[in-house]
Amino acid sequence: MGDNIIEIFYYTDEFCKGFEKQFTQRLLSDGKNKRLRAMNLSLSEVMTIAIFYHSSGYKTFKDFYIKSEPVLRFYFPNLVSYNRFIELRQKIVIPLFTFLQLNCLGACTGISYIDSFSLEACNIKRSSSHKVFRGIAQKGATSMGWFYGFKVHCTINHQGEIINLRITSGNTSDSNIDTVLGVTQNMFGKLFGDKGYLGQKLFETLFDRGITLITKIRRNMKNRLMDSVDKYLLQKRGLIESVFAILKQQLSIEHTRHHSPMAFLAHIASAFIAYSFRPKKPSLRFKLKPFISCA
Repeated sequence: MGDNIIEIFYYTDEFCKGFEKQFTQRLLSDGKNKRLRAMNLSLSEVMTIAIFYHSSGYKTFKDFYIKSEPVLRFYFPNLVSYNRFIELRQKIVIPLFTFLQLNCLGACTGISYIDSFSLEACNIKRSSSHKVFRGIAQKGATSMGWFYGFKVHCTINHQGEIINLRITSGNTSDSNIDTVLGVTQNMFGKLFGDKGYLGQKLFETLFDRGITLITKIRRNMKNRLMDSVDKYLLQKRGLIESVFAILKQQLSIEHTRHHSPMAFLAHIASAFIAYSFRPKKPSLRFKLKPFISCA
């Protein structure tokens, strides 16, 4: 536990040294005097605790915070109560996403995978009475059935590093062009996906940006010859499913008891940051140069 939490704190603290100065200089005032309550914990300490929770093995943040209090207090002597920390966590959404974008995303290697997974806001039978995400969450469908909540769209490279991500409502299709263009920014090479990304318009749009979209075909489509390397890489599309399994099963990204949209966003960002700190990620083990030369 100690080595991991120290590593997370080091990188978040280095980031916050520059972020806080730049962020406060660019804040706009509404002209009203407001009392700014001092934080016992620094911004980097709050971020560290929020990120480390996902690697702790606890399924709920409350259990983690209360049961790990003696250990946390050893590293953070000014540790606050659980209720106060929940208030502080609302303030780290922008720093978390900025840190994720600048320090935790992988680079495109020319071989990428794209997919999405659902995040339930609540059981779909209670969607009509759900209040926290009313007007934001939507009903959607996956291969596992209907759900009420959101979708997280991701691209990863062949080393299992997340390149980019987008959070949308549950009714956004995988082949939505705006969403796909968002998660493929600054990418090149070959992009492998499932049948949900089939579409001539999407293929042509990505091709114009230097990305070749490769997917399986439907039963009623004519089979065309595919390069053996592309066929091999397409068969390894389960790599991104392995990444999603880690996020869901080991990093507890699925959570249906959020009290506010800000808490939801902080939870998602900290889970992806925790994934980036994992020393071992699912990956394809081969020499990259021969594969790219065949493109």
